[in-house]
Parts: sequence; structure tokens; C-alpha cells
Amino acid sequence: MSVVNALYEEMGLTRIIEIDPAGRAVLEYEAKQAQCHSGGVVQGGFVTGWIDAAMAHAAIALTGDQIVPMTLELKVSFFAPARPGPVFAEGWVVKHGKRSAFYEGALKDGAGNLLAKATSTLAMIDRGRVEAASKAALDK
Repeated sequence: MSVVNALYEEMGLTRIIEIDPAGRAVLEYEAKQAQCHSGGVVQGGFVTGWIDAAMAHAAIALTGDQIVPMTLELKVSFFAPARPGPVFAEGWVVKHGKRSAFYEGALKDGAGNLLAKATSTLAMIDRGRVEAASKAALDK
């Protein structure tokens, strides 16, 4: 299993619903009881990760897979608790430049209720550069 697939499995990704080359993505996750803290509420880090991944997928849809969108800044506002069951993370482009980009995202439950929204500033980094840096760090 690849590292990416293992990450998707840990995060509970069930399917990629939409990848739009105009800079939009929708991903479905299965929020698990094991991701919850008190009261059966999904821990905020998972919510943040789901939306962050949707925004990254939207950026990759726009730029292609030779660019890795690296999050420089991320702000999340939580409106309602996420609970176990299906959730839908959406990401879309606001403004995209050659070296940096601005994206927004949201998380909704199966009934379409808004659970959280996010904004993100992304650095657009060449995939070869990212992979070379990862390899160098592992070789140390």
C-alpha cells in the first residue's frame, strides 16, 4: 500500500466525488467513532484535515499532479459538531497564482448541514523538489 493510500485509509476517505479542472473538489469521508472525543464529537484535527485535503485536491485539479500544494496558512471555523457517519469535504479556488494560491473549503454532513468552513494560503511547489527533499531527509 502506498503512503498516500495509507493516509487516505487513516483519514477515512471513502471516495472522491468530484475533481473539476476549474479548481474544485469534493471528497467523501466516513467519520469513525475512533476519531471522536467526549460526547461522540469528531476531533477538530480530523475536520481540519478533511477540508485541507479537499482544498489540496482542488489545487491539484487546477494545476496538475506535478505541483504539490503545500499549506502555508489555514484557518478553520467550526459551526456544528461532526459526528460518526458520512461527511463531505469541498474545496475550491479563490485566486490562483504561479507560486501561491488562495482556497476555501467546507465540511457538510450527510444531510447537507454546514459543519465547518476554512480558508487556506497554499504554496505551489514542484513535485520533483518536494520528493527530492523528502528523500534527502530520509537518507540522513
